[in-house]
Amino acid sequence: MKRRTFALSALSLPLLAACGAGGGSDAIRAGSTGQSFPNSYQEDGKLIGFDVEVIETIAEKLGKTVTWTNADFSGLMGQLEARKLDTVANNVAVTEERSAQYDFTVPYAYMGATIVTLGSNAALNTLDDLAGTTIAGVLGSNNTTHLETWKAENGVEFEIRTYETRDGAMQDLLAGRVDGYINSTGIFLAEIQKSGADLKFVGEPIAWESVAFPFEKGSELVAQVNEQIEALHADGTLTELSTTYYGDDVTTEPEGYTGS
Repeated sequence: MKRRTFALSALSLPLLAACGAGGGSDAIRAGSTGQSFPNSYQEDGKLIGFDVEVIETIAEKLGKTVTWTNADFSGLMGQLEARKLDTVANNVAVTEERSAQYDFTVPYAYMGATIVTLGSNAALNTLDDLAGTTIAGVLGSNNTTHLETWKAENGVEFEIRTYETRDGAMQDLLAGRVDGYINSTGIFLAEIQKSGADLKFVGEPIAWESVAFPFEKGSELVAQVNEQIEALHADGTLTELSTTYYGDDVTTEPEGYTGS
């Protein structure tokens, strides 16, 4: 599938045309970090990614445009709370805390908190092998929190080493300074597809999360976007976009899923 690209210059344009955006506006004010491969990132000066294409496709179907704001994730969520954005298109997991604050659309992707290790690591194959290992995780991420919870619930002793960025965690795994690294299944699938890294999954995901678009409570856009997500599911567009960016389909609810 040919990927569409969107000029980053649009990120700095004034938001005047999108002020007060809602169900009747001709623009959706969306936030994205522009640094989250494969969800939202820059390539050759363009903003691309799975989440970018999903919301752009939905906007086009609704006869709207997308006005982009680029910031770090916490800043984007702050702007959403302040109603300076209509939504955030950056792999936003549905959580109980966020659901109390925002109205989420139906999910358009599902991510499992999964551990990977080097393909050459014969000693780490299942979750039963974690005892005595060192596992990397991104500081403050949901995936690291899931790992801490799993460790406490299962009484397995291993070290969780946290990093400020995904790159730092991945580099230490590839250099053999840690035994494994926890992140979402989608991130690892995309990384393996992009770099050909010799990585293998360690057992099944320890937790699953649904990914959806958050909007302010009562936003008319939720119903409109929901209708389009369902249509993109039905006609195969979501699966096609997922395969383009992840090399696999992350848009189908996993068997036994009991999350949000």
